[in-house]
Amino acid sequence: MLLASYDPVMYSRMLTGLTLAFHIIFATIGVGVPLMIALAEWIGIRRNDEHYLLMARRWARGFVITVAVGVVTGTAIGLQLSLLWPSFMKVAGQSIAIPLFLETFAFFFEAIFLGIYLYTWDRFKNKMTHFWMLIPVVIGSSASAFFITVVNAFMNAPAGVTVVDGKITDISPFGAMLSPAMPTKVSHVLITAYLTCAFILAAISAWSLLKGRNHVYYKKALKLTMISACVFLLSSAIIGDLSGKYLANYQPEKLAAMEWHFETTKQAPLVFGGILTEDNEIKYGIKIPYALSILAHGLPNAEVTGLNDIPADETPPLWIHYLFDLKMSFVAMMVVVALAFLYLLWRKRSLVYSNKWLLRGIILAAPLAMLTIEHGWIFAEVGRQPWILHGIMRTSEGATVSDHVDTMLIVFALLYIVLGLTAVRVLIRMFRNNRAEDEIAARGIEGGGQQ
Repeated sequence: MLLASYDPVMYSRMLTGLTLAFHIIFATIGVGVPLMIALAEWIGIRRNDEHYLLMARRWARGFVITVAVGVVTGTAIGLQLSLLWPSFMKVAGQSIAIPLFLETFAFFFEAIFLGIYLYTWDRFKNKMTHFWMLIPVVIGSSASAFFITVVNAFMNAPAGVTVVDGKITDISPFGAMLSPAMPTKVSHVLITAYLTCAFILAAISAWSLLKGRNHVYYKKALKLTMISACVFLLSSAIIGDLSGKYLANYQPEKLAAMEWHFETTKQAPLVFGGILTEDNEIKYGIKIPYALSILAHGLPNAEVTGLNDIPADETPPLWIHYLFDLKMSFVAMMVVVALAFLYLLWRKRSLVYSNKWLLRGIILAAPLAMLTIEHGWIFAEVGRQPWILHGIMRTSEGATVSDHVDTMLIVFALLYIVLGLTAVRVLIRMFRNNRAEDEIAARGIEGGGQQ
């Protein structure tokens, strides 16, 4: 054992959290990169530009590595649902069975066409034929994220079930998929995955340009990925606003906890930063007047429920306020980078590919985007506490009572370390030993076309 006092609930939460934190990296790449590959190949075909087609080829090679790791961690999540949360699966299993099955089906659908796509480069006279082989990959990867997020949405706002004495009786599996949390959660997961992958691919190009590799290939890649990132960043802001309104209506305790909002009141301010005292007073925080009322209901005079009207045993941990603030700080940094890129692209295009501060900012934005997703998921899951199934089953009631979960935690932690290091090493060697300009020369690609 790791500690003298063995708590299977705590270790189950730790192991599940570790698995999700590791898996979300590869799941995000698995959802976002296929769309970027499709954009690159489509532009390459439309413009008859071999540089964009080469982007699609190279990104697809790296994508395969991340898919392989994602399969392992995704399988681990499936196993842990049954092993670590048997009571939860007994209660909710029938409600989430269909989206879990469809998620698996979507993955196989994606994997089949990914194999076809990878092995049919240059095998069709019409290049669009090969492009169409990628569309099922894009659909399958996004559908996989859609269905697994539907499961999470049901956990946050159960629907399609009848609850009698705290137990689920009548079940409508398809009704369960239409949880009130589903629209905002699914759209937020998909858009942020696209956004993160756009920044990751942009960072790779920015790194090459910063190192003096000024080939037009990297300039085209940077422009494509950063314009995509700007579009997805705007979309994520809109969805984030809608998410706040969902919380106000269905999970007001989470919204109140994240903003340290204790008294139910109108014209509620949004609190950024600060320290919470034992008397629930906020020190050193920045209060933005009316902002919480606007976020919650779209009106500055709207009433926002406070924590004092929430039962104490149903109040989420108040430290999620720091998670939310940190997440929004990362978003603000990404917005600054995106605006700087757009400004230089509009007014000083000659500097957009050589400004070292901009390139450094783009490189920094990639890990910040991934950290934003990590912090967002932790905020979403911790903010639901003490419920594993909101309003129906508490987390402590859904966990296993078996021994050796602590041992499993160590084993899986070692597995993820090995998988992570292996994936990083393979990707670095794959691209370091095969630079884009070398491949361009080997393929005899001429010209450059428009950036």
